[in-house]
Amino acid sequence: MTDGFESPGTAASAALPAVVARVTALADRLGVPHSQVFDTARLSVASGVPEPVVKALLGGRPAGERDVQARFLQRLDLLRRTRLKPNGRKYTQQEIADGAGMSRQQAGALINGDRRPTMEHCDAIQRFFRVHAGFLTAEDPEALAGALQHTEQELLQQLAEREAAAASEDPLERLLQDHGVRGIAWRAAQLPTDQHRDKVAEWLDMLLESVKRPES
Repeated sequence: MTDGFESPGTAASAALPAVVARVTALADRLGVPHSQVFDTARLSVASGVPEPVVKALLGGRPAGERDVQARFLQRLDLLRRTRLKPNGRKYTQQEIADGAGMSRQQAGALINGDRRPTMEHCDAIQRFFRVHAGFLTAEDPEALAGALQHTEQELLQQLAEREAAAASEDPLERLLQDHGVRGIAWRAAQLPTDQHRDKVAEWLDMLLESVKRPES
């Protein structure tokens, strides 16, 4: 019984190494320490995945809780420990119940593991804690990949800002920035066939030939 939850299975596990590789490449390019982008404590809080599981998955080892209810309980406990009230205290069962639109008895049964959550329960609790859809139920590799994709976007923003600064002094850099050439090249590497990549490379060659750096 899945209670309406879909299991991405091997697809989620396969996506994680690709995201890790992209984040690693971006970090190396920007000179950002791997210990910063792969901070396991931060990634655990962002993804809901227990820190030991984060460490195992980043190390390429299979890990993670397979049962939906067990994952729900792990992540709800993490939310209650890390998403606190303005006064620094945990939300009570009654406050969670009121915010999620359910009875205190329902909230207590879910928190204590006495009742299996439905999608409706998860959606209501996720809205209360202001986390994204699927936070409470996504398989651990999928959840970690999602957190790392946020890191990837932050690194891409840093790269764009650095290139924008360089573009102000170099016409070739300005061309690359204006046309998003580096972003196109980055994504071209993910294309499925050599034929697709060759077409992108041909376009890039034509674009780059249209400008020359001034001779020093």
